[in-house]
Parts: sequence; C-alpha cells; structure tokens
Amino acid sequence: MRKIVMLNQKGGVGKTTSVVNIAASLAQSGAKVVAADFDPQAHLTIHLGIEPDKVESGTYKVLTGSADFDDALIEARPNLFLLGSNIHLVGAESELVSVVGRETIFREAVAKSKQNFDFLLIDCPPSLGLLTLNALAAAEEVIIPLQPHFLALQGLGKLLQTITLVGRRINPSLRVSGILLCMFDSRTSLSEEIKKDIDKFLDNARNNQCPWSSAKIIPVFVRRNIKLAEAPSYGKTIFEYEPACHGAEDYKLIADFIRNEIIAPAADNRQDKTAPLHTRL
Repeated sequence: MRKIVMLNQKGGVGKTTSVVNIAASLAQSGAKVVAADFDPQAHLTIHLGIEPDKVESGTYKVLTGSADFDDALIEARPNLFLLGSNIHLVGAESELVSVVGRETIFREAVAKSKQNFDFLLIDCPPSLGLLTLNALAAAEEVIIPLQPHFLALQGLGKLLQTITLVGRRINPSLRVSGILLCMFDSRTSLSEEIKKDIDKFLDNARNNQCPWSSAKIIPVFVRRNIKLAEAPSYGKTIFEYEPACHGAEDYKLIADFIRNEIIAPAADNRQDKTAPLHTRL
C-alpha cells in the first residue's frame, strides 16, 4: 500500500479537493483506496457526501484506540473507503498528550489492517500539530499542493524543514514525491515564474541527501475551475458533478501520473544538506 500525505500548513491551497478527486480517479481505475480525513473541520468527509455527525468511529476513535482501522472505514464509493472525521477530533491532541508513542499511533493502526489496499491518501489540517505528525509518521510520501505565488514559496521552505525533522526523529522513510500546482493560470507571468523557481530549487537538490531530492513538479497543473469549488456543496467528486470540465480532466491526469510515473522511494537514512527554499530563491 502506498501511503501519501497531502500537506501544506496554509489553508485554501487545494489539499482536500486534491485528495478527494485523486482518490476518486484512482478508485475508478480499479485501485482500492482509503481517503483519511485528519482535519476536525471534516471537509473531506463532507466532500464525499457524508455528514460528520454520522461518523461513528473515524479518525478520532482510531487515534484514541477505541476502534481498529479497518472497522472505522466507510465505503463511500466503489473501491473508495473513507476514514471520516468530525468535531470530536479537536480533542484528540489533548487526550493523547500523555500517551507514550503518541506520534506513531496511526502508523501502528494502519499496520494492523487486514485489507489489501493500494493507496492511502491523508488529508491533513492546515497546522503542524499532533494530527499532522501522526499522518507523517504513517506515510512514505508527501505531495505538497501549492498555489503559485511568492508567499507560498516561503511557506514551502518551512514545510520542508518540518518534513526533514520528522524524517530524522520519527519516520526515516518519509520523502517528498511531488509538488502539485493548484489554481494555476498559465496566462499570468507569475505562475510561470514560480514554477521555474521551484524547478530550479528541486534540480539543485538532486545530488543531495534530503527528503525532496527525488521530488518533481507534477506536470499537470490544476487550472482554475469553478466546478471544483461547487462540487463539495453537493457531496460529489468532480467526476460525478461535472465529468467534462477542466477540473475532472486535470485530476484524472494527475492520478494517472501518481500511479504510473511517481515511484515511492525506498527507506534510507538520508541527512538534509540542502538549504530551505525561501533562503535559496
């Protein structure tokens, strides 16, 4: 099972939209997929048409040891399973504060799964607390959705520092596998300039032993599309809501690229020798 975290500490960059629609496309292609909602706002859960109040187990009970991973899953679509969230997840961090090994609870829960899943996609909250640490400890890959503007570059540098720290202390196999550019407008020079800056930064990291040395910009950009913003209010994926729109086309190609072109790197004990992005650009 490939375990991928969709992570950015900034909100509104397309994390949830990307998890839902990449997961849906992978499931439609025949893969068996789990989408895990680690955000107490439960936007992923809502996007898949499930009321958070009706989530009886979900992420909260898995993290607090009240439910097994497999038992907490809801089959939201054929081949697509949801580990749902609700407001109870807010209390998880305070409840786990005195628990030994609290950062690896989710990893241990997933390891006990008896189902043969192909992908686990985790939607993280826009913060770097215990919930996000549990997601990073359980994963092998990080995909960073990014809106192409200058302030996003500074945030990316700080995020890479966090991933490096988690890799050193908790999960040595953690790697950044891709940068996903969302709300991309090819008509503006800024979008192209940001893309070139990120490309240059990643190229400079190729020969360094850092968690993003094999990362690449996913060559399909999520174009601005109002249908992507409308779909969650109907509890539908973009493929159900408007299968002929640009958003559906983009996410299908992105899912195909993740499945066929990105290979999860093997675990090793690399050390970070690359300066953060915001100090190099």
